Amino acid sequence: MAAETVLHPGLGDRLAEVRGGIADACRAAGRSEDEITLIVVTKFHPASLVRELAELGVRDVGENRHQEAQEKAAELASLGLNWHYIGQLQTKKARQAARYAHAIHSIDRDRLVDALADVERPIDAFVQVNMTDDPGRGGVAPDGIVELAERVAAAPSLHLRGVMAVAPLEEDPARAFERLAGYSELVRSVDPAAAAISAGMTHDYAEAIAAGATHLRIGSAITGNRPDHR
Repeated sequence: MAAETVLHPGLGDRLAEVRGGIADACRAAGRSEDEITLIVVTKFHPASLVRELAELGVRDVGENRHQEAQEKAAELASLGLNWHYIGQLQTKKARQAARYAHAIHSIDRDRLVDALADVERPIDAFVQVNMTDDPGRGGVAPDGIVELAERVAAAPSLHLRGVMAVAPLEEDPARAFERLAGYSELVRSVDPAAAAISAGMTHDYAEAIAAGATHLRIGSAITGNRPDHR
């Protein structure tokens, strides 16, 4: 019998290594691994890689391009995965994304909330915070967090989960995530149950865990280098 072809060599080893790193970071922070949701970011990778991840026990997958996410979610619908939309979402694409997304981590403006307010499926919503001084970056400015969170909380189809951010490259991630924990408190002033923090990527997930992150968005450390994208 011919040996089974391995489509994505090393994927299982890389996943195991990251899971081990998460376990180590949780122990160092005095936290339980059960508090952490690992979202594997699979942008630019084929559906076959996502299928293999599912076989390895991954349930949560992240995408940041609507067209690609939509196609993969349709092709892999039978796997019962949770699809997390983590990129900037155009208002005109919001209702389409709501058809497959379990969660949207990039809620950053009123118009996006309004577009999602009455979709058919409930959506977990994270308020994305801009951690930089550049207004062109994704995310709401810190002084707008409470108002946006209140708008999300009032939207019938949205379930306010907490905050999301990307640590600025020029800032120590531990310090950035400490600031994000403070912004999380602002959201919890709107809804005490909205305590989730979506933070931490391949290079800084340990610091994110130490600061209270509950959802990690990790890509290349697990998936390997991105193929040439379309």
